[in-house]
Amino acid sequence: MALIINQNPEQIARDRIDEMLRQAGWAVQSKKDIDFSASRGVAIREYQTSVGPADYVLFVEQVPVGIIEAKKEDEGHRLTVVEEQSKTYAAAQLKFFNSSEAISFVYESTGVVTRFTDYRDPNARSRNLFHFHRPETLWEWYKSQQSLRGRLQDLGNLATEGLRPAQVTAIQNLEKSFKANRPKALIQMATGAGKTFTAATFVYRLLKFAKAKRILFLVDTKNLGEQAEQEFMAYQPQDDNRKFTELYNVQRLSSSHIAADSHVCISTIQRLYSILKGEELDENEEKENPNEQSSWLEKQLAKKEAIPVAYNERVPIEQFDFIIIDECHRSIYNLWKQVLDYFDAFLIGLTATPDKRTFGFFNENVVSQYTYEESVIDGVNVPYEVYTIETEISKNGGVIQSGWYVDRRDKLSRAKRWQQEDEDTEYRRNDLDKAVVNVSQIRNIVREFKNALETKIYPDRWDREGNYEVPKTLVFAKTDSHADDIIQMIREEFGEGNDFCKKVTYKIDEDPKSVLNRFRNDYYPRIAVTVDMIATGTDVKPLEVLLFMRDVKSINYFEQMKGRGTRTIADDKLQLVSKTAYNKTHFIIVDAVGATKSKKTDSRPLERKPTVSLKDLLGAVTMGVKDEDVFLSLANRLIRLDKQLSEKEQEKLLEFSGGKNLKQITRELIEAFDADRVEDLVQLQLQKIPVADRTPAQEDQLRQEVQNKLIKAASLTFNGKLNEYLDNVRKQHDQIIDHINLDTVTRSEWDTTSMDNARSLIQDFEAYLEANKDEIKALSIYYNQPYNRRMVTFNMIKEIMEKIRLEKPTFAPVHIWSAYKTIGATQSEAPKDELTALVSLIRKVCGIDTELRPYDKTIDENFKQWIFTQNAGQHNRFTTEQMDWLRMIKDHIISSYHIELEDLDYTPFDARGGRGKMYQLFGNKMEQIINELNEALAA
Repeated sequence: MALIINQNPEQIARDRIDEMLRQAGWAVQSKKDIDFSASRGVAIREYQTSVGPADYVLFVEQVPVGIIEAKKEDEGHRLTVVEEQSKTYAAAQLKFFNSSEAISFVYESTGVVTRFTDYRDPNARSRNLFHFHRPETLWEWYKSQQSLRGRLQDLGNLATEGLRPAQVTAIQNLEKSFKANRPKALIQMATGAGKTFTAATFVYRLLKFAKAKRILFLVDTKNLGEQAEQEFMAYQPQDDNRKFTELYNVQRLSSSHIAADSHVCISTIQRLYSILKGEELDENEEKENPNEQSSWLEKQLAKKEAIPVAYNERVPIEQFDFIIIDECHRSIYNLWKQVLDYFDAFLIGLTATPDKRTFGFFNENVVSQYTYEESVIDGVNVPYEVYTIETEISKNGGVIQSGWYVDRRDKLSRAKRWQQEDEDTEYRRNDLDKAVVNVSQIRNIVREFKNALETKIYPDRWDREGNYEVPKTLVFAKTDSHADDIIQMIREEFGEGNDFCKKVTYKIDEDPKSVLNRFRNDYYPRIAVTVDMIATGTDVKPLEVLLFMRDVKSINYFEQMKGRGTRTIADDKLQLVSKTAYNKTHFIIVDAVGATKSKKTDSRPLERKPTVSLKDLLGAVTMGVKDEDVFLSLANRLIRLDKQLSEKEQEKLLEFSGGKNLKQITRELIEAFDADRVEDLVQLQLQKIPVADRTPAQEDQLRQEVQNKLIKAASLTFNGKLNEYLDNVRKQHDQIIDHINLDTVTRSEWDTTSMDNARSLIQDFEAYLEANKDEIKALSIYYNQPYNRRMVTFNMIKEIMEKIRLEKPTFAPVHIWSAYKTIGATQSEAPKDELTALVSLIRKVCGIDTELRPYDKTIDENFKQWIFTQNAGQHNRFTTEQMDWLRMIKDHIISSYHIELEDLDYTPFDARGGRGKMYQLFGNKMEQIINELNEALAA
């Protein structure tokens, strides 16, 4: 039904309010025509109160529950001023009603801007709404004893078992924010620190104690949604024996249906946007983060009016009480911001890498900041070191000379043809793996990577058969084609089969989730190559190496990529997939493209090339941008593309476009904003309406409806598969395969930053030992009583280790040893036993040993020297059986650092006759020999 157009601004506002109320399920009536049977919820205009007529009184089940104070549109900025007026009406006596209680639900609205106050709230405060609430919602609130904000005042004590301190802080501060009725809150928590587990914990508390009706967990890729679903399914509350999903229904949205009995909904923001628009979403649109490659949407929409989200009667604004936005640094702007503004809900952002816009969106209400550096100090994450590989061509590019015969490869089919070049082609580093593929460059990087792994990065990963075990490695590639080249080269250079190295992207024939699970949990693959699927938000704890063969310009995206390696993992679980690994104390970034040194922008979208890419134009039209410039620009690109496509490519396109060729598609794009075409269709529609009944307003509305239909028809042609095809087929069809210019490695070494970090780590470790030398008995002996170090026992060393684990997890002995290796202070490998490694380090720091060497080797050498001394002047003083016992004592001192007479009664001595047998062998000199060995071997 068309709105009645009024010239009076107040009446225009009321017309809009009437329509909004009807959309929300209210029957709008005048005070003279009241009919409560018309609807469960009835909004009566100009209802009489003891202080005059109220603009609207809202009735549910014939009970007055709400008041609306209507104002003209240009009074929108003054709505907070009229709150006192609307409150007066709410407190007034209504005609025919003798209730002593004031009405609790009060609105002020211009039909464009609407504010709402629930006067049952503690310190009741008004808030902006996108629309009005539905009658059944107000009735449910009316019947409840407390409002949601009232229930948030008492959430009970948080059970902290199983939570890290940073998670406890985040939850407690978030709940304080709820109590203060802060509408938005930001949790900044380092990658790997348990953001989703933290969310599951406070979601459980909100559902149980605050009686929240439904909570939305919002992600921007399908992969992250699946991970969140798994986290909720695995979550076990501290105060209940049942799993979360046995207590509450969790629904991951895969269609437009939101189940009435769902307590937690998990959705991509793309799907929710489509639901609000009343459109189905192609699942391919959920696979990739919509903002990751797109500068255009954010830049263009910042200038122009955003694509409007209209009220959807199937999805009321009160559908969710709370919305949790995962990776919120990329899901809260422009196009997507409307989705968040639509709902009357608290907003909670989760991210490891906020930028200034993120802080601004959440009103600078940062309830918890837990940085990567803090997480490393706490042992929640592991630190990293950088190893640099540089080649001549990676740095300077090359030249393909005229007359050379080279391969040219089709980017899509990868079919090759042999061709003689008719002119010189110079390529730079940025052209590599796009216009030109230099096989030698990829080969030399991979070859040097293999060599560095075996000799410098993880040189201790050789098994007993002499085979090297490659640590779990993730390679970041530029494109799918680049990823294929890298995989082939890795398999060749490492001499391995297909299972050794796999591609993990959305564009592979195998199920990417299956490959990812094998990479995470099985021995093979050892190396995974990705473009973007696991660049962010995916948990692969056994990862020990990240190889960057792709640069990124966004500091946030780069931090997210680095975050793939930060996860800690229990030693036994690591050894299930990496048998030669002892533990994960750090991870390595191998930088083959200068990614760690290149200039990064603070935020992803705004500082990009000013020209609009075809991919961005396709994405904008698909997501509903109604902008003439966009449509005409896209049409122009597609007209040019139509002339370039082969017959086979034209046929392939029809598979993705619903049978439309490019000429039909471009015609629809152009006609959507063709005034003549729109006018022709309007006139056809007007012929159905008698001339006497036509009004200018009606014609304008019809014109808008016609154009919207044309726009929608044109945009619905586009989908994820068609867009991907158009974007790929339009690119330069051929890559030149340069197999003639041979590359050379110009640099392969630890980054200077890693050297500085290693020196700093060693200094901090030395300072820590110095600071604790008077408190810890073993340290006191090593520092102050070196002659007594024969008295240091296993338990004393264990005490130091436990204190380090508690206070300084980054001082793990293997990590400190690695720092010494990085600066060239030792060539020895760290002992497998971390307590032995710790003793070795303490002896070096205290000055007992001039160089860092494994303590077990020191004991071996000291034992040989002692035996040599004992034999001096007495050839072969000890018998073969005596030597066996002396070696057993030496081995015991290696593992326990000290031996007592009582130790002879236990393994392994008891099996050889124990104390009695040793006395039989050594007689009265038994105790003397034990004391001598304690002193000599600890020297």
